[in-house]
Amino acid sequence: MTTLSTGIVSGARQRSFEQIDARLRRIATGLEALGVGAGDCVAILMRNDIAALETTWAAQWLGAYAVPLNWHFKPDEIAYVLADCEAKALLGHADLINACAGNLPAGLPVIALEPPDEVRTAYPADPALLALPPGSLDYESWIGGLGPHPGPDKPAPSSMIYTSGTTGRPKGVRRMAPTPEEVVASAEIRKLVYGLRPGVRTLLPGPFYHSAPNAFAVRAGRLGGVLVLMPKFDAEQFLQLIEEHRIDTLFMVPTMFIRLLKLPEAVRRRYDTSSLRFVIHAAAPCPADVKQAMIDWWGPVIHEFYGGTETGPVTYATPEDAIRKPGSVGRASPGAILRIVDEEGRDVPQGAVGEVYGRIAGYPDFTYHKDPAKRREVDLDGLITCGDIGYLDADGYLFLCDRKRDMVISGGVNIYPAEIEAVLHGLPGIADCAVFGIPDAEFGETLMAVVEPLPGASIDIEAIRAGLKAKLADYKVPRRIELRTGLPREDSGKIFKRRLRDPYWEAAGRKI
Repeated sequence: MTTLSTGIVSGARQRSFEQIDARLRRIATGLEALGVGAGDCVAILMRNDIAALETTWAAQWLGAYAVPLNWHFKPDEIAYVLADCEAKALLGHADLINACAGNLPAGLPVIALEPPDEVRTAYPADPALLALPPGSLDYESWIGGLGPHPGPDKPAPSSMIYTSGTTGRPKGVRRMAPTPEEVVASAEIRKLVYGLRPGVRTLLPGPFYHSAPNAFAVRAGRLGGVLVLMPKFDAEQFLQLIEEHRIDTLFMVPTMFIRLLKLPEAVRRRYDTSSLRFVIHAAAPCPADVKQAMIDWWGPVIHEFYGGTETGPVTYATPEDAIRKPGSVGRASPGAILRIVDEEGRDVPQGAVGEVYGRIAGYPDFTYHKDPAKRREVDLDGLITCGDIGYLDADGYLFLCDRKRDMVISGGVNIYPAEIEAVLHGLPGIADCAVFGIPDAEFGETLMAVVEPLPGASIDIEAIRAGLKAKLADYKVPRRIELRTGLPREDSGKIFKRRLRDPYWEAAGRKI
């Protein structure tokens, strides 16, 4: 393949930004005809594909929210998000739509496309599922019958990402459309923290439905450079694409570093990665030795930020910070405020551990879709918490110690045990259960479930796993399930989950 000077690449396909601009304007016309307007939601059920970006930009052209759906979700999970966001249309890969056709809201307009070759290679599907879903429109035929939307485009909100919640149901993070001042402030943050500048040549190895990869791709793809999409992360292919397309900027998660470092030395040295100038990582804790190994390999190009879908990048660490302050996630980003507080919301002394709150000045505010009370729960004087515990050292560097809320981060994916425990409680023969994270060398942590059977009940672990898979996305099914009796309990009768969890982390020599 000839190296592209500007545009988007996916597999053997190349599309210029001029072509994409013409197509997104046609898609905007079609969406508007379906009743989509400013503030409405357009659901996208696709793996990494050029069509996912086109649809996102078309929704933003109308001032609407693109809602990328986690395609690992089970049909009832997808149906919940579609109903909750009140989607005006669903656009997606045919096999994913066919797999949940019986759960789609009645009357929802559906536009489907067959997954491209590179996606089908990465995710083989039953040929029967690749047919056009009944009652849906064919994506390419639909676009071909539309004229370009005249515009002008409206102030564009970011994608509305659904994050898992402690109640067991995901919540949509609905960020307001930015003001002109916020547009300028956000652009500066993206330039510093994400390395996104005009002409950037970047590669998307992470899933489009996650907030940081989504924001990174949507913004990078409008800067006139090159954006290469990977349907699925493969360590050696990743290196090959960096060399082939002279990639200079990346967003990654620590699990990808670990997989790259597991490649044989001969394979790692086979590919030229000297074009890289800026690599930013986030989403999960990165072991200091892993980051140092990547800096030794790629040079001082490894940067880090800390934050969440709700907060944005509230801290930032340079490669020099990683060497000088190993284990830190950096200092406050420009315009950001950080506070470490105790349980009463009072600031703790420097070096003392407390809950981390932060906010970036000029960053558009957000609410949880249909749940303003949930938004108030994470707010303290205008600052937002992701539920992490940490401390600031004498130089203002943030070190994370633990998580206050019962969340597991596995391979950069947030998983809330409450959702899994709710399903376990509904399975036969189970008296009680506890789900928590334990250390994992590749994913940072992985899920473990401890199940207490009812007296006299005969429970099979594989049956438990099958029961979970019927209700939950596969990544939410604990890799390790154990049956135990006499679980440790607090005076209230609640399972003392920390006593189950802590021995695994003590043996690993870390807490998160």
